Amino acid sequence: MKEIKRPVNSHGAYHAHVYFEQETLEFASKLCKEAGDRFNLRVGRIHEVLVGPHPKWSCQITFGAKDFDELVLWLEQNRKGLTVLIHALSGNDLKDHTIYAYWLGDSIELDISMFSA
Repeated sequence: MKEIKRPVNSHGAYHAHVYFEQETLEFASKLCKEAGDRFNLRVGRIHEVLVGPHPKWSCQITFGAKDFDELVLWLEQNRKGLTVLIHALSGNDLKDHTIYAYWLGDSIELDISMFSA
């Protein structure tokens, strides 16, 4: 069994990608909106298509190191089984989605082929 890397606050900026399916769309939408409102964060669109390296529908939340601890704890306590990818924004997409990728819930294999040179 693959070990899940827990989130570590070691960068200045991050994305959290909340993954969902048709059955959890309404809950995921509310979760992302509440996170944005509660922490005054930028929340992206609710993508009901695959975007980038993400193998499931998702919504992106952008946040910084100052919100990391509170947001990650809040997401962990409120995600109700949804998987959340948290990754750094270091300027290196490949490293951000591999080395600097952390999970709340089950990890999901990303399609990182687009980041290869």
